[in-house]
Amino acid sequence: MTRPVYPFAAIVGQEDMKRAMLIAAVDQGIGGVLVFGDRGTGKSTTVRALAALLPPMKVMQGCRYQCDPASPDAWCADCRSAGKGKAVTAPVPVVDLPLGATEDRIVGALDLERALAGAKVFEPGLLARANRGFLYIDEVNLLEDHLVDLLLDVAASGENVVEREGLSIRHPARFVLIGSGNPEEGELRPQLIDRFGLSVEVRTPTDLPTRIEVIRRRDMFDRDPDGFAETWRRAQDKLRRQITAARTQLPAVTVSDAILERAARLCMALGTDGLRGELTLIRAARALAALGGDAAAADAHLQQVAPMVLSHRLRRNPLDEAVASTRVARAMEELFGA
Repeated sequence: MTRPVYPFAAIVGQEDMKRAMLIAAVDQGIGGVLVFGDRGTGKSTTVRALAALLPPMKVMQGCRYQCDPASPDAWCADCRSAGKGKAVTAPVPVVDLPLGATEDRIVGALDLERALAGAKVFEPGLLARANRGFLYIDEVNLLEDHLVDLLLDVAASGENVVEREGLSIRHPARFVLIGSGNPEEGELRPQLIDRFGLSVEVRTPTDLPTRIEVIRRRDMFDRDPDGFAETWRRAQDKLRRQITAARTQLPAVTVSDAILERAARLCMALGTDGLRGELTLIRAARALAALGGDAAAADAHLQQVAPMVLSHRLRRNPLDEAVASTRVARAMEELFGA
C-alpha cells in the first residue's frame, strides 16, 4: 500500500506559498511558482501535497505523455495515429528534476537496449513524465546554464523536440514549473526568473506556538500516516472541491477597466519591463477571485497577489536599496491607500 502524502490542508503557516500554489493549480497558464527561502520550511512537502490534493486527470490509455482525451489538437503523434482511444484516470504527476540530471534524461533519448537489437525506439524523459503535471526543481538557482536554456524553450512552446541519433520526436510538454532554492547559494538567471509567474519567500517560523504545531503535526504524521490523513480527509475534500469549482468558474470571472488601470499603474510605478507583469497580475487576481467564489476580480485580489507577481520582476535601483517586497508594498500603499 502506498504511503499517504502529507495533507496540504494540514500545512501550518506559509500562507503566501500555499496561496501561490493554489493559484497556479487553478490557472496552470500563469507560469509556475518560484519559492526562495530557508531550508526545511516545507517547500517540497507543499508541492507534493498540492499534487495529491488535485482531482485525478483523464488520460489516453497507454499514452506515454498523459495526453488529454478532451484535447485532440494537443495529442502526441502516437495518439493521433491511433485515433480515439479509451480514457482512464491517473494522478497528477509530480516529477523531480535532480541537479545532476543529464540532458538525455530530461528530454529523452534512444532506448539503448532496443537499439542494440536494431530498433530505434524513443525512451521518454522527465519532460514527458511531467506533461500536464508539475516539474519540481529544488535548488533551481544551481541548475546548469544549458539546462536552463532547454527548459526555457520547452516552457515557452509547450512542446519537447528531440532530434538526435536518427530520431525526430515531438511530444507535448506542458507543466507547472515549481522551483525552490536558497538565495544565499546563488542567484537565478533573469531569463528563468521571468518565466515564473509567481514568486514567494518563505522563512522559518519565529513564534513558538507555530513551531510547536508544525512539530506536533509532523510527528503525528510520521507515527501514523494513514490515521493522520484520515483526520484531515474532510478538510482535503473541501479544498479539492474549491479548486474544482474555481477552475470551472475561472472563465466567467470578470475584470473591470478600473482593475486593469490599477494593475497598469502599479507596474508603471515599479518600472517593470514589458507587459508580462500586468498580464500575470490580472490572471492571478482572476484565479484568486475564482478560488473565493467571487464573480469579479477586485482591489483586494490585486493587493494579495501583487507581491508574488511583481517582486521578482523588479530591476535593481541603485538609489533605492529597499528589498523588492518593500518596494511593492510602498507602491501599493500609494496606489490603493492601503
